Amino acid sequence: MVAPAVPELTEEILHESLDARTESLAALRELGPPDLVHLVKQATRNQGRQTGIYHHVTGVDASSSASLAAYINTLTYKEHAPNATAKIVEGVYCCYNAFSRLDMRIHVTIPGTVESFCVDERGEKRKATDDLWLETYLCSVLRAYSYADDGSGDTIRKIMGVRRFNPVTNTETEHRFLHAAEQLFFRGWQLGSDSVVQVPTNVSNHLTAGLLKYLQTTGRYTSGINLFEKLRSQSVEVSSLLSKVLFMGNEEVTGVRTLYQSLQDTPMDYVMLDTQAEFLLNKAQTAATPELKDERLQMALRCADRSTIAAPSEFGTWARLAQVYVAMEDWENALTILNSCPMFTYQDKDTPMMPEPKEVHLPTLPETRLDEIDSEPESRYSEQVDPSLLGLRAASYKGTFKQAYSILTEMTAKIGWDQLLKIRSNVFVMEDEYRTEKQEATASANKRNSSVDGIREPSDATTNGDEESEEEKEEDGESAGRTLAPSEDVEKPLSTIDPGEVKADTDNAANDEHLSKLNTKRLCERWLDSLFMVLYEDLRVYTIWRTQMAQYRAQQMQYKKSAEEWEILGSLAERLQHHDEAVEAYRACLSLRFSPRALAGILRSYRKQKVTRDTIQAVIRLVAWQYRWYSEFSPELLHTVRTLIEDEGAVKVRSIVQATSLPQSVLDLTHHYAALCATFRSSGTDG
Repeated sequence: MVAPAVPELTEEILHESLDARTESLAALRELGPPDLVHLVKQATRNQGRQTGIYHHVTGVDASSSASLAAYINTLTYKEHAPNATAKIVEGVYCCYNAFSRLDMRIHVTIPGTVESFCVDERGEKRKATDDLWLETYLCSVLRAYSYADDGSGDTIRKIMGVRRFNPVTNTETEHRFLHAAEQLFFRGWQLGSDSVVQVPTNVSNHLTAGLLKYLQTTGRYTSGINLFEKLRSQSVEVSSLLSKVLFMGNEEVTGVRTLYQSLQDTPMDYVMLDTQAEFLLNKAQTAATPELKDERLQMALRCADRSTIAAPSEFGTWARLAQVYVAMEDWENALTILNSCPMFTYQDKDTPMMPEPKEVHLPTLPETRLDEIDSEPESRYSEQVDPSLLGLRAASYKGTFKQAYSILTEMTAKIGWDQLLKIRSNVFVMEDEYRTEKQEATASANKRNSSVDGIREPSDATTNGDEESEEEKEEDGESAGRTLAPSEDVEKPLSTIDPGEVKADTDNAANDEHLSKLNTKRLCERWLDSLFMVLYEDLRVYTIWRTQMAQYRAQQMQYKKSAEEWEILGSLAERLQHHDEAVEAYRACLSLRFSPRALAGILRSYRKQKVTRDTIQAVIRLVAWQYRWYSEFSPELLHTVRTLIEDEGAVKVRSIVQATSLPQSVLDLTHHYAALCATFRSSGTDG
């Protein structure tokens, strides 16, 4: 199998990338950035002239200094051709150890020696020990999964010139990975956790997330079950992970029994309770009768409710409870619980902080040549995009805010925006009703009259006319030249009262009577109020698009957008859970130019519908695009190929790939993914 071409970023000043990495060590918070490979080139005719080049890489075997030196040696071969104008005379490989917060480095002189050492947060050299190499190796595998692209290209575009390799390619390397994970398992919390987890634990951290991702990707459930069985003998809390893998492998009875028995010992383990709730929620969706569905949801509700008591500061427990209420169609409780979710600032992955390179060389591997893919880079930077599409804030949501927004859009998809607004005004204190009640209570107190009974229900369309017209002017300016849908199609949400204002009023004894009238309602958190406004923006732009489309079709006119606009509209529709409309937009984008994000969106639809041939066609192109940008490993694409083989058999999948009228070199890239499944003896690979 051919290796990807090697990107080269040329330094302005020799060794500046190494210096920048050293300076950034103290600021690292997560698993660390991809590995840095720095090479010094020397002109053959002028040995005093040296140039520094570098690239980043994930998935290289980092178990010892010898394995990293071997990677550098592979880079020197192509430079030592007979007619080469320069040769590599030294190389440095940097690999971050997130356990001990050290940068492991090897320095290779060519020809000559290999020096192994590590650099701490102060930039001081320290000795590299076997224990440090074990930690480094495990971090390296976890980073390979964490920094892998999902097929959409978003991760690839984020950091320029990263080579991505599969860190676990056979049962031998799997054994090394799982053995290292077992040795360091109970230190996994030191690595931190996903941004939706408030406090890392032994079972909720980057190590456990990486293990579960590996097992889900490869289907190597038996290996995972064996690992977690061993670890459970040391700590019962590992039962949650064991049951998750049992559920993955369709061993549901054993998984349920494992959770039940373990919860007898630790009845308030929130991860176990949440795992139970998630399992029951999934089983409710596939229940054969409404009665069985309701029974499972009631059980899920009890588990989810207990998990919020066990871990009141964790977002995931409250989000699960909200999801259960959504499934039960108990909209008021769903909104109330969503409002209770503790929200965390998103902690992004550690990324390299490098100086601007003097030159960037991104060579193309001939084996990835495909006309439709090569059309993508040139055209995407020159496209016109409507400002109203670029300004959609929900597109940038991550972490807890993205998940909370997803719950809100699911509610909207099921009951509609107008009904959601009514429920919102039933549950939360609205700004206009608060002010009305406050005025009435103050007047009543002054006159010493009896209190006014009840809380006045706000009008659905109460707005400040002046403010509304100003905003409409701005929106009209942004959408100049467009046929806007009527603004009343999507009602703008009224504001809930700011909890800060209510808190200030509680200090005023005269308002006690007024405040007691509002205790049947809740105060809406500012973040949730903001989510409603963001959802309104999404719905408004979506409605304008669909209305315009209908108008153009009625007049038999072509509705024109740039490829990037179609890509954004596809993401918008998918975010709002309008899946058919998302596919329509993604297809329109692909008719103009190649877009990995659009094709990945269509692939998600194909997988849900189990459209085998179309799924394979999408995979072939996405795999080729990944290789084009130096990535030969995407867990999501490997998982897709594995499930295709599981459903259809390896022979059928291979024959469909081979029958595709694309260059053989491109098809071979997808065959490589299928070969990995055969190596791991995945289900279906025997026929």
